Amino acid sequence: MSQLPVFPPLLTGLAAGPANPVAIAVAQAERGVEAGLLVWSQTEERLRAALVLAPETHLEEAMAGIVACAVAMQNALGVLAPPETSVHLDWTGELRLNGAHVGGLRMICPETDAKAEPLWMVVALDLTLRLPDNLEPGQTPNWTALNQEGCGEVDGITLLETWARHSLLWLNGLDDPAGRSALYREWKGLVWNLGKETSVALPGETLRGMFLGVDQNFGMILKTGDDTRLLPLTRILERN
Repeated sequence: MSQLPVFPPLLTGLAAGPANPVAIAVAQAERGVEAGLLVWSQTEERLRAALVLAPETHLEEAMAGIVACAVAMQNALGVLAPPETSVHLDWTGELRLNGAHVGGLRMICPETDAKAEPLWMVVALDLTLRLPDNLEPGQTPNWTALNQEGCGEVDGITLLETWARHSLLWLNGLDDPAGRSALYREWKGLVWNLGKETSVALPGETLRGMFLGVDQNFGMILKTGDDTRLLPLTRILERN
């Protein structure tokens, strides 16, 4: 592949080739690399990327970074995909295209204290561009790919560039209450099963209940029977 992505000045791109972008980004973050490193890799079937962040707030509040990057992917697909394409975001980070899973985002961080300021965080993106040729259409009804949903003409590099620009815009707004409010309003119209019965797959358990809404840090308010509980967004954090 000869085409290289062009990123905004605050981001530094690093091609991972066949290596895992997340592993490279985490290793660089541990060595003290500056925020804004964006490690990426693309094959015919997958687009992967990992963005290093250095939030200046406590972990629970900084988790909004994954929401910002998820909304940014919807914005990017909204620009590049056919207008009839439906993109939704699961609270746990998964991305849905026309209702089926197409990939997702994860947040990796070494910090365990929700009230402590993390040294670094990494937002990881994994998007399925094309299903393997040995899979027939409809064989994986809950999992899809861009090319299965009328988005086969979307160029992976262009999508990566567009996602990076939108991510930077939303991430920069997190330092301002007005920016966080704008992110919530955008996310609220995209999140899957808000106001409905839902299933939440968390490490070690799966919860089911009514998704009532979120708190100021995007923690899920889930009603299960007579009990209403708050699931902090840190529940989906992967600790390195």
